[in-house]
Amino acid sequence: MTIRRLPETLVNRIAAGEVVERPAAAVKELVENALDAGATRIDVVVRDGGRSLIAVTDDGCGMKGDELELAVERHATSKLPGEDLLNIATLGFRGEALPSIGAVSRMTITSRAKGADSAWCISVEGGAKGRVAPASHPQGTRIEVRDLFYATPARLKFLKQPRTEFDHAVDAVERLAMAHPGVSFSVSGDARTPIRLSASQGELLDARLTRLGALMGREFSDNAIPVVAERGAVNLTGHIGLPTLNRPTARHQYLFVNGRPVRDKLLVGAVRGAYADFLARDRHPMLALFLDIHPEEVDVNVHPAKAEVRFRDSALVRGLIVGALRHALAQAGHRASNTVGAATLDAFAPRTESPAFAQAPSRYDFQYAPAGARSSHIPRDLAEAVSSFQAPLTGFTSQPSARPATAMPPIAEEAPSPDHPLGAARAQLHNTYIVAQTGDGIVIVDQHAAHERLVYERFKQALVDGGVKRQGLLIPEVVELDEPSAARLVARADELAELGLVLEPFGDGCVVVREFPALLGKADIKGLVRDLADELAELGDALSLRERLDAVCSTMACHGSVRAGRSLNQDEMNALLRQMEATPHSGQCNHGRPTYVELKLSDIERLFGRR
Repeated sequence: MTIRRLPETLVNRIAAGEVVERPAAAVKELVENALDAGATRIDVVVRDGGRSLIAVTDDGCGMKGDELELAVERHATSKLPGEDLLNIATLGFRGEALPSIGAVSRMTITSRAKGADSAWCISVEGGAKGRVAPASHPQGTRIEVRDLFYATPARLKFLKQPRTEFDHAVDAVERLAMAHPGVSFSVSGDARTPIRLSASQGELLDARLTRLGALMGREFSDNAIPVVAERGAVNLTGHIGLPTLNRPTARHQYLFVNGRPVRDKLLVGAVRGAYADFLARDRHPMLALFLDIHPEEVDVNVHPAKAEVRFRDSALVRGLIVGALRHALAQAGHRASNTVGAATLDAFAPRTESPAFAQAPSRYDFQYAPAGARSSHIPRDLAEAVSSFQAPLTGFTSQPSARPATAMPPIAEEAPSPDHPLGAARAQLHNTYIVAQTGDGIVIVDQHAAHERLVYERFKQALVDGGVKRQGLLIPEVVELDEPSAARLVARADELAELGLVLEPFGDGCVVVREFPALLGKADIKGLVRDLADELAELGDALSLRERLDAVCSTMACHGSVRAGRSLNQDEMNALLRQMEATPHSGQCNHGRPTYVELKLSDIERLFGRR
């Protein structure tokens, strides 16, 4: 078989498959180019899921005629002034996007440079470049991509439905819009305009929250906690949702490195570690985090899609994220998301009856009417009956009637203090739920869930103050591993010893465990060590051991907390409320469920039709 050089057009199409795997990837590359050009407004049009048309228009710096001709050549770029691939300060740098898109579509670029008196255009069809010609266009650039993948028909077979491809394109623009709140964005196509964002004003942190609220919903902006942290030359900013605002998937977690949206295992693992004490394994928080780091400390040239990065000091980055998120959650105190109250109101909403059991409207049905207003559809005899029903009962005295033996003793009236966010205890229902009155509503507390969190936090503090108690092994446990795994464990032996696990090297590919955390009880030492080795290889941190210690603390807290069904007096209930106010994270139990529900007077009035 003879070796031959592939034609240039075929080489370009093969390369295009790495950069443009679907229409959303083309949209992402074109919008990134617009952002690198300094655009303040970007308009995107996607039709037929991107198959028939993708158009991106911006008001950036534009290109001259000679630059336009060079822009569609492979590996031609203005974003890499030198030859240092470790110092990349722009979203794009390879010079692959435009030639790759032009190799599999019919592409037209029209651009006018800043200060130029005329615009220029060029066409590329299936990799064949046309001539530069004069055109009419305002300052900026417009790129039209038609018949995407017509030159590679096999790729068309793997595309999803147009609606699905359109949604992927919208998601790509949303991620870039989050990182650049000072830029206006719009996305339209097929009679839909899902994105229309104006530039956010004010400080960067506030502008980002405004943009995040527009894209992630008001419930996120209302329940978001700001994050600002710095360690060395690494800065972390953003907003994270309260633990009680969670989702079944990680779809609403947005992570950025130097303004670039990424999907990185290290960052995802750090987020999981930060929320480990507050959420179940199958629940995920909502958040948007922006990591700014010197370009030489991160490698973005890992994959053509530029969605993966590598950090020079991954331990520093992970430690910064975990510490900053836990500190922000601690600052939130006992706060829980207001979505808990909304879910409670939804639970009170009347259920819709099925058609089989629905009854015909009665002639006595009526609606609420403002005080003093007449309702013409209320029968007169019904109005008179209602009036007599509301009249004071005859023979009623002001003295309270005899109480059943099982009722709680009367509680002295005490005005709720504004210094007490959770109010003053008024009653206990079913020996499980505490009802407290606040200045503008009521609070219902699950006494077991609340006390479980309080006890759990005490256990964790005891671990910090006194260290983890160790249990020595009469016969040391020898664990066989492969040599790289054993070396990773030995290199972190000092850190593991702080967590109560004392191990030493024992020949090639083996370690010997002499002590382990006493909290773990009868643990599978070999399984624990092997899990630690696997996680050290993937995340570079002893996460499994920390999670196991937390799980033991959680179990102990559950058994040592106030049980449901236990009667509490008023002093005990108020003491529990005050401890919740003074304890971080008390708004949710160890499994992410809310410990209390707050209803404002306005919410209660809506339940009774007063609003």
